[in-house]
Amino acid sequence: MKRCNIALVFTIVSVLAFGSAWAQTKKQSKTDAEVRQEIIAASIAAYRGSCPCPYNVDRAGRRCGARSAYSRPGGAMPMCYEKDVTQKMVDDYRKRTGQ
Repeated sequence: MKRCNIALVFTIVSVLAFGSAWAQTKKQSKTDAEVRQEIIAASIAAYRGSCPCPYNVDRAGRRCGARSAYSRPGGAMPMCYEKDVTQKMVDDYRKRTGQ
C-alpha cells in the first residue's frame, strides 16, 4: 500500500512540474530566428512542387540542388534560408499572430 501512495505522489508531482514548465514556455515570445524558421516552413509548404529549396530532395530521393525553384530564375520564389526573411517580414508576422 505504501508503494502505491509513493507512486501516486510521484506521478502528481511530475504532472504538476511538467504543467508548470509548459505554462512558462507557452508565455514566452518566439525569437526572431524561430519566427524566421516558421516563415520559411510556411513558404516551403506553400510550394506545390517537390524541389522548393536546394537542400530538399525530390520524389526519387535525389538532392534538388540547381533544379530547385529557389535556384532557378523566374516563377516561384520560396524562402529557403534565414537571409531571405527580412526584419519587416518578422515584424509583420508578429503583428498578425500577436507575438
